[in-house]
Amino acid sequence: MVLPAEVGELAHTSVLQRCSPATASALDFLQHGAALSSVAHTRSIPACCGRDHFSQYWVMEINELIQKRQLLEAFASIKLMEDETISERDSEKYIDNPQEFVRKSKDVDLLYNSITNAIQSIVEATLEDPTVQHTMLTSMVTLIAHEEAAHPKADNTARPGSDLLGRPRKWREQWREAVNESARKRVLKAPMAPREEATSWLDLHLHFLQEHLREDLLKVKSSVKECYPEEYQVCDTYVEAFHNAIASHLQELSQGPLEFHELYTLLDWVANTYHSEHFLGHPQLKPEVKTENLPLLLTPADWDKLKNDYIASAKGKIESYFGNILRLEVTEKWKKEVHSEEKENLYHTSLSFDIQTIIGQHVKLSGAISRSLETKMLELCMAELLKFIPRFEQEFMEWSTAQDSPIFVPYLVAYINSFHDLVSGLETAFKVNTEELQKILAALTRNFTNHFLTKLRTKIQPLLKKILTKNWILETERPVSLALAVSQFSEHLQHMREPLGQELLHEVHKYMVKEYITQVIKPRWKMNRETRQQVSRKMSLEAAIIHNTLMDQGSDASWLFPSIEHIANIIGEKTKDKIKAHVKELCQDYPDIRKEHVLAILALRGLGRSRRAAIFRQVRHAQESSDGGQGCTLFAEIDVPVIISCF
Repeated sequence: MVLPAEVGELAHTSVLQRCSPATASALDFLQHGAALSSVAHTRSIPACCGRDHFSQYWVMEINELIQKRQLLEAFASIKLMEDETISERDSEKYIDNPQEFVRKSKDVDLLYNSITNAIQSIVEATLEDPTVQHTMLTSMVTLIAHEEAAHPKADNTARPGSDLLGRPRKWREQWREAVNESARKRVLKAPMAPREEATSWLDLHLHFLQEHLREDLLKVKSSVKECYPEEYQVCDTYVEAFHNAIASHLQELSQGPLEFHELYTLLDWVANTYHSEHFLGHPQLKPEVKTENLPLLLTPADWDKLKNDYIASAKGKIESYFGNILRLEVTEKWKKEVHSEEKENLYHTSLSFDIQTIIGQHVKLSGAISRSLETKMLELCMAELLKFIPRFEQEFMEWSTAQDSPIFVPYLVAYINSFHDLVSGLETAFKVNTEELQKILAALTRNFTNHFLTKLRTKIQPLLKKILTKNWILETERPVSLALAVSQFSEHLQHMREPLGQELLHEVHKYMVKEYITQVIKPRWKMNRETRQQVSRKMSLEAAIIHNTLMDQGSDASWLFPSIEHIANIIGEKTKDKIKAHVKELCQDYPDIRKEHVLAILALRGLGRSRRAAIFRQVRHAQESSDGGQGCTLFAEIDVPVIISCF
């Protein structure tokens, strides 16, 4: 019977004979030390113990060495056991007892696996423990080198059933896998508050992640790296492991339901924080930590999905922001009847600034992620703005229709000014195409103008209807009443941006003259001479007051003034022969006047049908040859009462 000491010596000799000189040199000390250790252990075994008991005891002793992290001694003993088993197999010792061979082969494999687990445990503990156990890491590296020397390649001549013996254990690959697993656990260990408890849970989680992992990488650079040979490329290996672990973690986070700000937090962290000096680009990590060769943190598909989710979420957010602007206008300005601000003699609101601020902030933040996201965000904001303006217009129209507020016209002017500023501001700041926006704002301006004129008509129609009534003739109705009513609307137009203010003031001026004439030429009772004189004077006075009021407010429609004056002269003219001259002047100044208009005015003067027709024939050539009115129309827009048309 071969004694345990002899087993060790025989196995040692066998291994050295089969290994290359370099490998034998590497293993010589370890195997010799392990053999001595094995002999020492067996001395305590009772003499009655057989060889099987000794084999089991040997396995237990090796396993105890592994548990104590005496891995070099354990490996030497396992290698002796492995070599002994291979030698016995080759000598056909197990030909009659193959189960014994399988058992011993499995023992060897299990012990090697225990060392593999120990390597993984050591690697994971490297970053977990406050201090790095340099001796442990150095011993582990030596162990891996010895294993590679002992198992340079697989034994292709191995017999069936013995593939567990003599094969390379690939502990360097296992070390790399352990680094990856360690990185994965370190990433998952970063604190993450439940989203129900903290709205900024993702910000906090990513902050903790970068802080903790940056400390880990600093530890790798300053302490761990020196325990490994250069060929291990420790820093690169850890960086790659953390990169892959973070990528997997972020991919999982991006699949969950994320709010608008959470999506941006994730995008911003990937695009701006990850490679910055706050994390992988930290000055203390240079130059060992290199990031230029790292793959994308998220795949192009995941990155695009994240951006698309962000834009989809932003749609509701932008709509909500615009809605808040409208709500504040309603509650803080319209309902409280706070007068609009004035800036450089123009009515002004914060509407344009607020809208541009919202768009600017979101476009800027998106641009910090990528140019494509910036473009998408700008397109989204413009699309939401095009929907917001009609909604704003409808709300303003409904409010102003429901009540007669003194701030209606000032705010109408201020909003037209603000939307004009909005167009120019967007073009300047974002170089955006505002063609569609200008179309919508042009429609809004038209609608606001029409609404303004409608409100004006509602205000002054009761006063216009009093023209040529007895109270009006007797001057119980003050001649300034009509001008004051108009001024309440028109005075605000001088605070509207040009040319819109001038155009609208021109509309008001023309509307007043047109409606005044319309009221005058309506069929009425026959007036005597004294009444005609009173009417003529009253018309001239009232027309002058209205005209001067509007001209003082900036109207340039001076061509409108003679119209009422001519009619007043015709009505008040005492001499019938001179009426023709007044009619001729009227036709020359306003060539768009029709026969029906002239006949209606002459009827108001009290002339008979034949006399009216004769005068019109005599002055018709003056109308045809005139180029007065500078191409403007007045009478063409005045309807003649049917009863007059048949005179």
